[in-house]
Amino acid sequence: MMVRMKFIKTGPVKFIGHLDIMRFFQKAVRRAELDVEYSQGFNPHQIMSFASPLGVGLTSQSEYVDISFNTLEEKSVVLDKLNAAMNEFIKVTDMVMLPEGFKNAMASVAAADYLVSLKDGYDYLSVEEFRQKFTEFMANEEIVILKKTKKSEIETDIRPFIYSYSYTPQEFFASQSDTNDLAERYENGVKVYLKLSSGSVNNLKPELIFEAFSAFAGIEFNEYAFQIHRYELYQESTLEDKSFLPLSEV
Repeated sequence: MMVRMKFIKTGPVKFIGHLDIMRFFQKAVRRAELDVEYSQGFNPHQIMSFASPLGVGLTSQSEYVDISFNTLEEKSVVLDKLNAAMNEFIKVTDMVMLPEGFKNAMASVAAADYLVSLKDGYDYLSVEEFRQKFTEFMANEEIVILKKTKKSEIETDIRPFIYSYSYTPQEFFASQSDTNDLAERYENGVKVYLKLSSGSVNNLKPELIFEAFSAFAGIEFNEYAFQIHRYELYQESTLEDKSFLPLSEV
């Protein structure tokens, strides 16, 4: 049986890469003595699939992993056992059973919510200047960047992949009841909420937007000046409206 688990990644573990997170989960599942399913063959491994991997240095309150189990205890028991084998910065917050034939987490991702905040101590625009210039930046019909791949560089218009933006959580989360916020806070107040295309087809990283914005505003881009927090990963609804649903809604 396949189960989708939702977990947080915050604090100092933001500097741990995706492969180490995968190993962390494999060890936690073993320590929790859960009856996980293994692949067949000479090198059996736990059947486990993560949604869109989070970059090093980013935090998140909605990461997802699909894990196949042979048998499964009650939800509360599984969460307690697993979290007892983890640490305070990586915690499983929810789990749902996936229906037979349901697409895995990685294949399901279509969009993501982010908060991009300027860290304190960096020389940058004031809150008012930032909002004015970023609004002007987003008013462009095209935002063309030079996107690098493993084999080449290609000019790409990223504007269609920026679905919405807002400067306040009240505006951004207007339609959501759960706004539990684990993002890091900074006194300077320069920040923006973004809903972006994500997944294997059109994956847009927030860093690319701020690199393009810095060029637009005539500011030298410093990738270490910003803290990025991911709020949620979405799948596309099968309904005609093609709205986005959290990956936990199956």
